Amino acid sequence: MKILAVSDRVLDQLYCSDVKQKYANIDLLIGCGDLPFYYLDFLISALDVPLIYVLGNHDQGPQYTADGRVLTEVRGGRDIHARCVMFEGLLIAGLEGSMRYRPQAPLMYSEAEMRQQIARLVPRLLLNRQRYGRYLDILVTHSPPFGIHDRSDIAHTGFKIFNTFIKLFKPRYMLHGHIHLYRQDTPRVTLVESTKVINVYPYRVLDISKPPEPSGDD
Repeated sequence: MKILAVSDRVLDQLYCSDVKQKYANIDLLIGCGDLPFYYLDFLISALDVPLIYVLGNHDQGPQYTADGRVLTEVRGGRDIHARCVMFEGLLIAGLEGSMRYRPQAPLMYSEAEMRQQIARLVPRLLLNRQRYGRYLDILVTHSPPFGIHDRSDIAHTGFKIFNTFIKLFKPRYMLHGHIHLYRQDTPRVTLVESTKVINVYPYRVLDISKPPEPSGDD
């Protein structure tokens, strides 16, 4: 399965008429936040594939297009914040937003608030383990885990609870955005426990094999 994951920046090489020819055989779009809804809507239509996404800390409020339309969500996309979905045999969950750096601002969370969001996921993850022999295949977030790909300023500090999540629920992949990269030697992929943590900024194509079916012993 080929996944096109995007975050944080509109790219001319994707926002173009021949994107379908450039990126053939994409099966799924994943949005990791801070992208205009019109851009994601275009990619859905141009590539003719489903989109699942989480919101970033800059995604709050209605968005306005050049032709005067008001967008409050991505048409045809599926917001998976604090939810788990199944796609082509893959178990995928999402968590939106960044570390809180403004009081009461939407799409920002303290560590305690993010723990509450994760608590909403836990019953489904436990059910996944019972049904499929694993908790999760892919965790989609806007922010990174603490100490992995993050920065020292509070707005770009990762969540410590994400490190705990990785240890407990062992997703195969964690895809995040939020951290803009400008140097080629900056780490983009880090193995944490058995989870491959990937900064997808501004885009990344991933070839992910379908997980095995659970055995009768699971």
